[in-house]
Amino acid sequence: MCKSDESKRQMQVGWLGRVSYGEMWGQMQRQAGLARASAADEVIWLCEHEPVYTTGKRGVDNRRGSSLPAELVRTDRGGETTFHGPGQLMLYPVICLRRRGIGVKQYVRLLEASCIDLLASRHVRAYRRCGFTGVWTEQGKIAALGVRVRCGVAYHGMALNVDVNPRWFAAINPCGLQMDVVNLVDYVKPLPLPALAQRWQDCLLTALQGNPPRHQPVRS
Repeated sequence: MCKSDESKRQMQVGWLGRVSYGEMWGQMQRQAGLARASAADEVIWLCEHEPVYTTGKRGVDNRRGSSLPAELVRTDRGGETTFHGPGQLMLYPVICLRRRGIGVKQYVRLLEASCIDLLASRHVRAYRRCGFTGVWTEQGKIAALGVRVRCGVAYHGMALNVDVNPRWFAAINPCGLQMDVVNLVDYVKPLPLPALAQRWQDCLLTALQGNPPRHQPVRS
């Protein structure tokens, strides 16, 4: 059970720079375990990874070939195989859903909304896609999402493509759809990752504080 003393509760937030996926995964697991034991507070971490492919608990094989150009890590999150690496901004909240009274589906929508709001602040129109997680533009998928919830505590999070080399995505079929993966740089000149991280962090904090997101379209 997460901490319930609101007067003492604080949230760590911040940009961690470039961190290996294995190190970040372990850090999230430890933080989530402490949060479940009421020994730690919630956090929002943002970072960038070295090249790595990760796949979720279902282990759906959406590779386009027999091999991948970087290490494949099987994780405890939901979702299919995706790429993480340079030019991609990772959002990793560790959030006590049970204490906040937030359901898993509501939390997924909240994460998506924070990304849509972030993109709107950069004058990029984005939306949810009916039946799929993540965030999309008219041209393709710009952000992926995968979370793990255990005993009311959520961890893992989202990946926003800012300026990722397309060759990394050519090795997989994201979400099993014949759609392109797009970058923020395809639409606007992006801010440096630390500055963009600060904005995304602020969007998520606003949502978590109970301010409802603006109406955001969902496409079929």
